[in-house]
Order: sequence, then structure tokens, then C-alpha cells
Amino acid sequence: MRYNTLGRTGLLVSELSLGTMTFSASDGIWKSIAGVEQKLADQMLRLSLDAGINFVDTADVYSNGESEKVLAQSIANLGVARKDIVIATKAYGRTGPGRNDIGASRGHLMQAIEASLERLRTDYIDLYQIHASDSITPIEETLGALDTLVEQGKVRYIGCSNWYAWQIMKANGISAARNLARLDTLQAYYSIAGRDLEREIVPLLKDQGTGLLVWSPLAGGLLSGKYSRENQKPEDSRRSTFDFPITDKERAWRILDVLRPISEAHATSVATVALAWILSKPFVTSIIIGAKREDQLQQNLAATELRLTADEIRQLDEVSTLPPEYPGWMIPFQNINRLADVPRI
Repeated sequence: MRYNTLGRTGLLVSELSLGTMTFSASDGIWKSIAGVEQKLADQMLRLSLDAGINFVDTADVYSNGESEKVLAQSIANLGVARKDIVIATKAYGRTGPGRNDIGASRGHLMQAIEASLERLRTDYIDLYQIHASDSITPIEETLGALDTLVEQGKVRYIGCSNWYAWQIMKANGISAARNLARLDTLQAYYSIAGRDLEREIVPLLKDQGTGLLVWSPLAGGLLSGKYSRENQKPEDSRRSTFDFPITDKERAWRILDVLRPISEAHATSVATVALAWILSKPFVTSIIIGAKREDQLQQNLAATELRLTADEIRQLDEVSTLPPEYPGWMIPFQNINRLADVPRI
């Protein structure tokens, strides 16, 4: 297991982090996603810690708050010292029937943090993330509230999830101008079947030193090895009933055609290779891995030991490359001779 700094901070986090969206069980959307009860959650946390993971991710909406409770109980059951585990959680989603029980307003965040602290049985959150882009609340208000939580010692680092590149850049400008806590991370969807992030957001993260935490690295299970052109809706698979995130399926099948022989050459799973490909990208801080069974978790953990060859990475890069999109094709064209010798006039 390797460790990376959390953005520009000095906090070290493991290159894989344990996602707990599957912890506990609930109705609605969580019925098909979650279901990991306490005993299995304890085992998964133990396996993760033994593999070197020191980073766990949850959210106040996962199974309507029950995920945070199960995680807290697992930490207690295993006797993990609070200082030895980095806990990340998120706020934004609906947590009650009230008009203001949702969003990134100061009012909601001040309520949400207290509820998460209670469920997680801790007096501080290592990384507190805004779970979505709020189309109503000004970014200034959200940043001001997060800065207050940092000043109060309830939050140590802050991040966002599912934001546009321009919003992150605007937030960084506001934080610099007003001396507020700065966004340290972005949690975003990224997989070999979904590389849209590379157009605008990855260049921004590199420029600003912002950390990238990857969610759904297997494209909602599409890259688990169970799916194919011939078997697009396998039984007892989450994506068969909850087709998310949005993916170009035909493109995914072409990628799987390349993933499979590489996985066979390494005597490992398609999922392990797909994760190893992400780990080869230097802009990735940590991949959030989730599972409903121990064998799935073991496959994910194996990615840290797999070293793809340069030729294998080239094959995977080529089959999954993004189609050209303006201005992405125009800017390189206009800069192609930028460092060439100055012509004589």
C-alpha cells in the first residue's frame, strides 16, 4: 500500500480508501446498493486495515445515516485508535422532511455536522466534503460555513464532490481573497470507462494541487467482470437494477475486450486490472473501493500489488481514450511549435 498527501496538505492517506456506501441497509435507492450488516462490516474494515488502508469514506445520506453508525461501531469493535484512521464524510443530501434539510447552506451544514459527529462518535471529522453542487447557495456562504467548522475544530480538512471545474477555481479564488479554508480535495467519478474528468478537471487539479478521490472506479460494477455484450444484466448485480453511473456501453465492451486478456496474463480479475490502471495515473490521490462481499474487497485490494507494463497501459489508454472535443483539440494545435526556433522574418 502506498500513501499520498491529501492535496496540498501534510496528511497522508492510503491509495485505496474503504467506501462504506454498502454498509447497513435501508429502503429506496439503498436497498439495491447497501446491505452489509455489522459483522461483515467489521470484517471488511479489518481486512482493509490489515492491507494498509488508513482512510474510510462515508456520507450522512448513505442508508439514511446508518452507514456512519455502522462504521463507528466497527471502529469501536476493532479497537482502532481515532488518530490512526482518517474519516471522511459528506453533507448536502436530504436528511429530513424540512425545507432546509438539504443543501450547502450555512444553516444545513451546521446541523449536518453535529448529526454526523454524533453518529460517528467522534469530536472531529478529518475530511468534510460538500456532496454536490448547490445551485442555490452562493459558494461564498458554503466556504464561510466550512471555514467556521475548521476554526471550531470540528473539521480538519474540506473538500467537494461532483463540482464543475469553474466552481472549484472560483472557490479557490474566494478562499485566497478572504483567507478562508481552501478546498483540499475533489471526490469525483473516474474509471477507464468514464474519463470525462480528464478534459477540464484534471488539468485544474494539477494546477491547484487539489487531491482527487475517485468514486465508482468500476463504473458501478460494469467493469467487475460480470458484464459483457452477451450478458448485460447478470442476476444479483447492482447495475442490473440501478444502471448508474451513465456510461457509453458499447465503448465499455471494447474496453473489456482489452481488459480481459490482460487480466488473464496476470492471473487476476478484470476488476483488479481496471483499478490498477487508475492507480497508474499520478493525479489520483485515493480510490474509494466498496464491496458487499469479502471476495470483492480482496479483488480490489489486490490492485495495489499489480504492476501493469508500459505496453499494457498503452493498450488500455488507447482503447479508452476520449474523443476530441473543442477546445481540447485546438489549444494543442496552436501550441505545437511554441518552443520551436524563432523564424527569421
